[in-house]
Amino acid sequence: MAKTILIVEDDEFLVQMYATKLELQDYHVVTAGDGKQALKTIKKEPPDLILLDLNLPIMDGFQVLEELKKDPVTKKIPVLVLTNYGQKEHVDRCLALGAADYLIKAHFVPSEVVDKIKLLI
Repeated sequence: MAKTILIVEDDEFLVQMYATKLELQDYHVVTAGDGKQALKTIKKEPPDLILLDLNLPIMDGFQVLEELKKDPVTKKIPVLVLTNYGQKEHVDRCLALGAADYLIKAHFVPSEVVDKIKLLI
């Protein structure tokens, strides 16, 4: 059975690009455009991995990560942060909250992100 990846990203272009790349690798892709929607989706259908942007409407990625890691049901789901924020304090905060890894969008092409996902699940 295909592994499920939840992409939490409000940029429709990026969502489509990553969804296409992941589907070509036989992953089942679910998407959420904001943090609140992401948490609802995760509770309904827990994914095998979450690709999480930090800059999101309604509830940012930091809040989503915090909520996930507080809940015993979702805290073991690997979260790969994929964002434009490159500041060390953002990286440190996400890793301290329990993110599996932190990637800066500008530094990784989609195929490298897919490779990272394969390593995590």
